[in-house]
Amino acid sequence: MTPRRPRGPATLLRVLLAAFLLLLVAQAATAAAELRGRVVGISDGDTLTLLTARREQVRIRLSDIDTPERGQPFGRRARRAPSDLAFGKAVRVVVRDADRYGRSVGRVFAGAQDVNAELVRRGAAWVFRRYSDDSALLRLERIARAERRGLWGLPEARRVPPWAWRAAAERPRR
Repeated sequence: MTPRRPRGPATLLRVLLAAFLLLLVAQAATAAAELRGRVVGISDGDTLTLLTARREQVRIRLSDIDTPERGQPFGRRARRAPSDLAFGKAVRVVVRDADRYGRSVGRVFAGAQDVNAELVRRGAAWVFRRYSDDSALLRLERIARAERRGLWGLPEARRVPPWAWRAAAERPRR
């Protein structure tokens, strides 16, 4: 008969510490991941589907930006912009995180072109300030706004940031 190990606070602490370390390693691996594949679908202006070499489809949410929603002014044009830049092309995705919907969140590169930055430069996306403080993207947005590119050419009353549009749509109507 083998002697039983005492189970007490020290054992529980070791188990919790091991679980925490495993979680940290998994988070670091996710944050440093890089995906490669061909863009086979565009859901909207900031979400695409990548087909990897292993024939796996991975949903990608473009980091740092937010684009108009489908029913929103400029929504259709915002959806066409990533299609023009990446659909059918081989891309590299520098994955930062995963969102609550299970999508990989990252920066997409078609060759040397940063697709996320190009969308902002064209005026097809806002910098999503809640999740980004990228000074280069903020500068691109200021220039696009000053030159009235893309959505910045809309009348000011029709330029509603997507996060505000979604929040208004979620409010109950009376």
